[in-house]
Amino acid sequence: MQSIAQRLLEISGDDQRLSCTDARAFAADNGVGLADLGAMCDELGIKIYACELGCF
Repeated sequence: MQSIAQRLLEISGDDQRLSCTDARAFAADNGVGLADLGAMCDELGIKIYACELGCF
């Protein structure tokens, strides 16, 4: 099974960007808190865009 970090890198694509909607869905689907997901994205260099709720 792939790690969460590996899946994040895959879904963020070559531009390493992830929409807020997709990030929240990923967090819910994988049982990850939004703050933890945000920290993970920061560490991986993934940019969250189109933030809707100020979660990231």
